[in-house]
Amino acid sequence: MKSIPTAFVVAATLAAALLGSAADSAAEPIVIKFSHVVAADTPKGKAALKFKELAEQATGGRVKVEVYANSALYKDKEEMEALQIGAVQMLAPSLSKFGPLGAREFEVFDLPYLFDGYGSLHKITNGAVGQFLFRKLEPKGIHGLAYWDNGFKVMSANKPLHLPADFKGLKMRVQSAKVLEAQMRALGAIPQQMAFSEVYQALQTGVVDGTENPPSNLYTQKMYEVQKHVTVSYHGYLGYAVVVNKKFWESLPTDIRNELEAAMAKATVYGNAIAEKENDNALEAVRTSGKSQIYVLTEDERRAWKKALIPVHREQQARFGQELLDMVYTDLNFDPAKL
Repeated sequence: MKSIPTAFVVAATLAAALLGSAADSAAEPIVIKFSHVVAADTPKGKAALKFKELAEQATGGRVKVEVYANSALYKDKEEMEALQIGAVQMLAPSLSKFGPLGAREFEVFDLPYLFDGYGSLHKITNGAVGQFLFRKLEPKGIHGLAYWDNGFKVMSANKPLHLPADFKGLKMRVQSAKVLEAQMRALGAIPQQMAFSEVYQALQTGVVDGTENPPSNLYTQKMYEVQKHVTVSYHGYLGYAVVVNKKFWESLPTDIRNELEAAMAKATVYGNAIAEKENDNALEAVRTSGKSQIYVLTEDERRAWKKALIPVHREQQARFGQELLDMVYTDLNFDPAKL
């Protein structure tokens, strides 16, 4: 019996090793880094974890979702660039974040007193306007997947805020959004742009006097500990768009994309369903803490706020276009003259 040449054995062994390595590589899951800036126990944080659970389950482990909460990877101003260059694959930034990116149409969501509740809001996010806005992101290398609710905003400060005159001269933190700056100026305040992760310290040290947030953010970031007064104004909406790097998304196998879309749809229903309850619970937790005094606007006071803030709609319409504003007004049957 002839012996097998040593060179052949070595070659065969190397080939087997390479095949084994390739098989191991093929079995490695597709990793989706999902970064966001709020706490894990907020509506967005919980929805992100639900998506992770559903996506990994639906794909049988072919996809691994790594969720990074509380600005663990990137702060507000950094995360969008990180998505575009592929450093992360998925984000859920607030809708205001797309204005600085060049998709200013999203700033329509920042308009004060535009929505009277989740029902009217979902007419926009689940309808033609929502899809129209997502198409604006495609040229930026971003693909939109879903709209997630956080909730309607309250105001906080170290003095009572009952009427617009109470804002005069206050330094109020806002996101990087021109419409929100205009809103604060309309109230007589001085808007201060600041990353979300820096707000608590800024409130604590007096760098800013107050801010606006849905109650869930106010509570989970402990801002209520350094704000003596909270006004339940529900003057504006804070929501998110779940977006993914377009190049990465299009590189995925079709069956994986389909499974991820289904998982996202379920996570969206879950997250949006708990948003209102989470905010109600957070507001009650702030109330029972005794560290902030909760005040609910009277009808007369709300009318005064609307009178001061509704002019911001037309003042800022050049940022997102009259055509879009009219589309939103039509879908909502909204007439600012009747407010």
